[in-house]
Amino acid sequence: MTQIETLLSAEKPFLTDGGLETSLFFLEGFEAPEFAAIVLLDDPKACTAMRRYFERFLATAEQAGTGFVLDTNTWRGCVEWAPELGLSANELLQLSRDAVGFVRTIRDQWKDRVSPILINGVVGPAGDGYTPETAHDAQTAQSLHSPQIASFAAEGVDLISAITMTHVDEAVGIARAATAAGLPVVVSFTVETDGCLPTGETIGDAIRATDAATRNAPLYYMVNCAHPDHFRSAFEAQEDWVWRIGGLRANASRLSHAELDIAEELDDGDPTEFGQLHADMARLVPNLRVVGGCCGTDHRHVGCVSQHLHAGIKP
Repeated sequence: MTQIETLLSAEKPFLTDGGLETSLFFLEGFEAPEFAAIVLLDDPKACTAMRRYFERFLATAEQAGTGFVLDTNTWRGCVEWAPELGLSANELLQLSRDAVGFVRTIRDQWKDRVSPILINGVVGPAGDGYTPETAHDAQTAQSLHSPQIASFAAEGVDLISAITMTHVDEAVGIARAATAAGLPVVVSFTVETDGCLPTGETIGDAIRATDAATRNAPLYYMVNCAHPDHFRSAFEAQEDWVWRIGGLRANASRLSHAELDIAEELDDGDPTEFGQLHADMARLVPNLRVVGGCCGTDHRHVGCVSQHLHAGIKP
């Protein structure tokens, strides 16, 4: 059985990490343009902090006896971001390759304690992660994202995940690029406080449209970068598309994206409540495969989720 097959057939969800960028910038005090953690790979102190960050989540997975999806820090790795980061396209692509090497060393140190560990090449939007103002059509999105995805394929990642997708066309373009590169792909949409994408589409409509345009290419879909209260009601309807949801990576905060965008302090919510909310939502998501967090979350939040979803873990 392949690692992907193990993930899809596991009796209990794999774990993943939380809000890497918010942890690095708000809690650890690092700085980078455009919230781009990828540029911190050149900073030895930041690499030490990132290693420590991931190891806390891996320790939870070890205790829970489950697998782990290990992300690269490449959310701002699309070549479209290179000018904003003061880099050439080739330099940014090299950082994506370096990011795979970085997490591979972490996997090598933990593979005897946590198994399997899947290396996940993270692909972020070519534009803003909160608004669709720079929305690209599917063909343009495929062209923009193909270089980074090809870099991931060359480095041997296990899968890629398109994170904080604000509109369907970009999700379709990334899924097509991943398929062309021979990589399994996961698509994660972000929603506003009303449970709809920034474009106004419902999660269900976005999933159906992406599936129709890609011949059901995504392994599964996720929702990320929104508080559970923002999208729980969408799951409660129990429509057919809910079976395509395989991952949850929620925010700690109930604030809107507009409010989070101007926040000067980190809102880390209530980790205990966060765990309970996921226990409630897990009953609504029959094919849940991966749980973690997004903005404002850390190992405490994911640990509380694991307390509810993984039998035997200590509170």
